[in-house]
Amino acid sequence: MKFINKFLLLTLLVTMVIAGCRKVGDLPFYDKGTPVTLVANKTDVTPTVADSSSEVVRFSWSDPKYALDSNKQKFILEIDSTGRNFAKKVTKEVIGAKSVGLDGRELNNILLNYGFRLGSPYRLDVRVVSSYENNNERYVSNVVNISVTPFTDSSRLTSSATTVTSTLATASSNAVTFSWSRSFTGFTGAVTYSIQYDSAGKNFTSPKEIAVGASIFNRSLNQGEVNGNALDEGIAGGTTGRLEYRVKATTALGAIAFSNRVSITVNTYVPLLRFYMPGGYQSGTGNGNDWDPPTAPEFIRDLRPGVLNKLYYMYIFLPANAEFKITQGRAWAINFGGSGGNLSSSGANLSVATAGVYRVSIDASTMKYDIREGRMAVVGDINGWSPSTAVTTHSLGYAGRNLFVGVFNFPTGGWKMIDNNDWNNGSNTVPEARSYGAAGGSGSTMEINAGNFPNITTAGRNRVIWDGRDPNNIKYETSPATEMRIVGDGLNMTGVNDWDPGSSPAMNFSGNGIWTRIVTLKANKDFKFVAGNAWGAFDYEDAGAGTGAGSRRIKWENGDNFKTPATAGTYTITLNERTQTMTIQ
Repeated sequence: MKFINKFLLLTLLVTMVIAGCRKVGDLPFYDKGTPVTLVANKTDVTPTVADSSSEVVRFSWSDPKYALDSNKQKFILEIDSTGRNFAKKVTKEVIGAKSVGLDGRELNNILLNYGFRLGSPYRLDVRVVSSYENNNERYVSNVVNISVTPFTDSSRLTSSATTVTSTLATASSNAVTFSWSRSFTGFTGAVTYSIQYDSAGKNFTSPKEIAVGASIFNRSLNQGEVNGNALDEGIAGGTTGRLEYRVKATTALGAIAFSNRVSITVNTYVPLLRFYMPGGYQSGTGNGNDWDPPTAPEFIRDLRPGVLNKLYYMYIFLPANAEFKITQGRAWAINFGGSGGNLSSSGANLSVATAGVYRVSIDASTMKYDIREGRMAVVGDINGWSPSTAVTTHSLGYAGRNLFVGVFNFPTGGWKMIDNNDWNNGSNTVPEARSYGAAGGSGSTMEINAGNFPNITTAGRNRVIWDGRDPNNIKYETSPATEMRIVGDGLNMTGVNDWDPGSSPAMNFSGNGIWTRIVTLKANKDFKFVAGNAWGAFDYEDAGAGTGAGSRRIKWENGDNFKTPATAGTYTITLNERTQTMTIQ
């Protein structure tokens, strides 16, 4: 056994000696390679959108003479604007092949992402970095310079309609939907879109613009908007004209592209006219800045078909000797004064001699005006349908511009509201009485000189509100008025918890919107009124100075709490919903 082991060891040693004597030249040799030489098949490239997916330039390079299989060789094409020494290079990797092509959009996006302007030529430097696949033996080629002009990569615009017929009654209905493809496909930043329009034939020399936003590819316009576009471009209401629309696309770097044009034939209508009442009364009554149309109160528009864009009115408090004018729109460009019931563009300021609530009415077609006492009353089965009785016994209190509130004991039956002591006569003129009803329940839009409100089915005390604060939608509200409570932390009464409607004292109703209660108050504390035994019910808060000692105006939205007197004691609190005041005595 020892002999065999010695023999094997000797054989191994002989083999190693023979291998060590082999010549170096007999071993494999791996060449380090050499830098390639780069060429381009074009030095001036002007692609178009039609070349988006077609090769527009090809770069080729020589063999780097690496020893390994060419499939293991890596080439990186580097591109940058001339003069930047490849500080902001764009790269494209190639394995094995010795050339690579760029299509039109690929090359265009390189320029767009550099922020280059469309249609202007720019110089680009191009080179190739070669290496093994594992990045060993890296070499940089020569630099090839080419001139490239970026092209406009526009959206393709389509529309759902080519003719739009608009009416005032259907102004909110959809008229047309524009859809478009993406602009600057491949651009890495945001692309913001807008729609431009102009009269047909004007070649977008002075287009108007509708903002859309980034990465949004459709926009619908209703009939009112299309009608407004037509009026903007001088197509008169009630006529037919043609508009052209296009999409404007803007990259985050400032490149701009315009889509194809779409032509729309528009049958227009006369839009709503809006009138305002600027004057010297504004700042003193909380109606904006004196003689300032942008902040002046707007007239309510009578939307009945026969008087649309004709009759306008408002109910407003005016101080003594208040002066004012009428403007069409919120500027002085079109304004009217007048005298003797007649309006004119050169007329004197309109005025009232005595402080009070007024109804101011105008007729824009006949240029007439009417100024009379502003009031509102409930008429119907509650008083025998007599307007003259209604304005005496069932008047609502004025709570603010175009806002009235009243509390009445209603019988079952029909009812309306009216602002005069006689019925409307159908003349549709400025002096005519206005009565109000509605087809729907509380919160519904009111109808002028039409039907009644829904019948009262259960007799009882109700609160009624005439609300024209939104001149686009005059509405009414009704709610039970069975109770009114004094709630706060200023009540010094057994069993009354702070700010707890359920335990707070109920007031006594004495008619005509008047509530009273004798209470013991803490000094300098807070309270308010709640028309129920839980929060969420109608409530009244402090609206500011009232009409005399201990008197405060009331409001039911966004007011402060009332304050108790500086001296604790027993007081009588009166809440008057008709005069919209609160007194502590």
